[in-house]
Amino acid sequence: MTKHLKTGIGIILTAIMLFPVYWMINVSFTRDTDMRADPPHLFPFNGTLEGYRAVLDQQLPYLGTSLLIGLGTVVLTLLLSAPAGFALAKLRPRGTGALNFVLLIAQMIPGIIMAMGFYAIYLRAGVLNTVPGLILADSTIAVPFGVLIFTAFMAGIPDELMNAAMIDGASRWRTFRSVILPVSRNAIVTVSLFAFLWAWSDFVFATTLDGGGEYQPITLGIYHYIGNNNQQWNAIMATAVIASIPATLLLIVAQRYVAAGVTAGAVKD
Repeated sequence: MTKHLKTGIGIILTAIMLFPVYWMINVSFTRDTDMRADPPHLFPFNGTLEGYRAVLDQQLPYLGTSLLIGLGTVVLTLLLSAPAGFALAKLRPRGTGALNFVLLIAQMIPGIIMAMGFYAIYLRAGVLNTVPGLILADSTIAVPFGVLIFTAFMAGIPDELMNAAMIDGASRWRTFRSVILPVSRNAIVTVSLFAFLWAWSDFVFATTLDGGGEYQPITLGIYHYIGNNNQQWNAIMATAVIASIPATLLLIVAQRYVAAGVTAGAVKD
């Protein structure tokens, strides 16, 4: 197979995979009167911004809540997973292998099962339908992944760096803060990005634990909007487009750090 043929096949496959994204954008600019045109318009001729106006009027509070939940999830995930990864990678306590296995198993538990467990706990604790409750729930998905990423990355950091810091009088905590964390930038960016994306796109925890809350994330905003305005497809798709922008920008900005972070520990010198 020639190089040009492979390139052509790659372009075709990429176009097929990206077509739903294009169609979402196309419909977001399409007028209601043109929505059922036969054949459908492949380009929004005589397009409209009414969908985006409706979204900006109604969905901004949901977007703000999602941003708060995403950032809170990132902070909590880093606070828990970075020290845990350091301990597993450098302090090597007993049962490290078993703990890593448990972390892998934890990522296989279906989210709906965890949501039901959280519902019973939150109902008794009085944190149902709250933003902190959603942050804690979303962090349970991100923390096991974060611990594994930090463990793999920090295991590749030479022990000589730690030993030199400790010879200079630094404690293990100071060594972790001043030596290990600064050189773990790729892992930090990777874990932060995935934690934010999981929290931003979460629907199971949101609908189960915050279905009646005053502040709800954008996934519930889209869900309610579809239920209340199921004929205004341009507004629905405009909501989806706006909700996709933060995640897209983060992926573009952080892609090179993510590539280095997720492959940490895969190759040993």
